[in-house]
Amino acid sequence: MSRFGLVALALLLPVSAEAADFKAPVAEIMTAATSNWQDMGSDTDTPPPYVDYFSEDFLKRLYSKDFVAKYRAAAKYPAYDDGGSPFDYDPIIGGQDGCALKDVTTAEGQPANGAEEVTVTFDNSHCFGERASDWQPEKLVFRMIEEDGHAVIDDIERSSFEDGASLKKEMVELAESGAKGETGGNESVE
Repeated sequence: MSRFGLVALALLLPVSAEAADFKAPVAEIMTAATSNWQDMGSDTDTPPPYVDYFSEDFLKRLYSKDFVAKYRAAAKYPAYDDGGSPFDYDPIIGGQDGCALKDVTTAEGQPANGAEEVTVTFDNSHCFGERASDWQPEKLVFRMIEEDGHAVIDDIERSSFEDGASLKKEMVELAESGAKGETGGNESVE
């Protein structure tokens, strides 16, 4: 084949774009959670600065536009009078109390139609003492999509929650009850 033929063939073949790294945003969130919940060793140790899972930087880079819109709507009704988060608990570890995260594992599903699930499991209750015989690690399923050429978190399913495992669904409910003036654990801002 002539050089011209090879050049023409190369131009006709689709350029393979690098696949989105669906694990990268999840890794950043789990690194933040690990930092936020690390053992301090003693009561006199100074904890590291808290990493907000919903900081402006993270909202711009790690989450889908739909997720961000739902978060911003819920954030109009912060959980506490001093403002801040619409959550009165840590939505990643699933509670207000916990141990340093250990045995964190991440498993990536098979990408399909520009979406993928990334499953993370971890133990954040090892320091509480004896556990039930049917104890299971916490499990988060990050629903990932590709948006504007980047992998972003579109939802987080928390299977250990009794009702409303979807974080997006919870944010919608928080925004709706806040708009109605209902507190339901969250205080509305006047």
